Amino acid sequence: DIPPDWEDFPEVVLDAINIYNRLGDRVYPEIGYIGKDYTNLETYFKVHGIREKDFLLEIIEWLDTRAIKKSAEQLKREYDKIKRK
Repeated sequence: DIPPDWEDFPEVVLDAINIYNRLGDRVYPEIGYIGKDYTNLETYFKVHGIREKDFLLEIIEWLDTRAIKKSAEQLKREYDKIKRK
């Protein structure tokens, strides 16, 4: 029932969240958020000393998919609101 603390997560999850938050966003006015810019991903892997890239990338992609879906839903709600007026 209690929300987990940062210490409750494995280090790979914390690394994934930190790297994900450092990646730039790709956002377009009419489309909304379309995902992270992975241009600097390899650099962040090196900076954080990441060896387990596959699992970390799965976590980052999962986070990005959720953010894209949330953005699309929010944009749809805003368009629907405008249509009703």
